[in-house]
Amino acid sequence: MRKEPTWRIPVGLLGLLLGLSIYGLVIARYAPELIGDWPTLLQTIVYIVLGLVWLLPLRRFLIWMETGRWG
Repeated sequence: MRKEPTWRIPVGLLGLLLGLSIYGLVIARYAPELIGDWPTLLQTIVYIVLGLVWLLPLRRFLIWMETGRWG
């Protein structure tokens, strides 16, 4: 258990906010052009998947913020 504050937490939070903002802007910019003509149900599935994809690296990132290790 850590007893002192670490720089990784504020830096990690700022990095997470920046990364999610960039990811969201890229998706909002390019996804409608690519899937705009698809049926609504397929578009919904794509947006759900894109909305969940960012969670994949999150566990390791949070572990790094707490421990300084990636695994």
